Amino acid sequence: MAVVRYFAAAQEATGLDSERRTETTLGELRRAVSEEFPGLGGILPRCAVLVGGSRVDDDTPLGSDDLVDVLPPFAGG
Repeated sequence: MAVVRYFAAAQEATGLDSERRTETTLGELRRAVSEEFPGLGGILPRCAVLVGGSRVDDDTPLGSDDLVDVLPPFAGG
């Protein structure tokens, strides 16, 4: 199971700092969390979603040791 960490507005939308997920690709993960957390679904398209610190495609497989970060856009500089 991949570990998903939520930051800022994503954390507020889910009520979670992190969780373990069983989806096998990033695309499946995006769809599942959007359905499970409707508030997150509204901001997820604007979020940077990183797997292992890198932006990847939705067809990227997720393994048990993967760390997925959901980072909403941040204001400021």
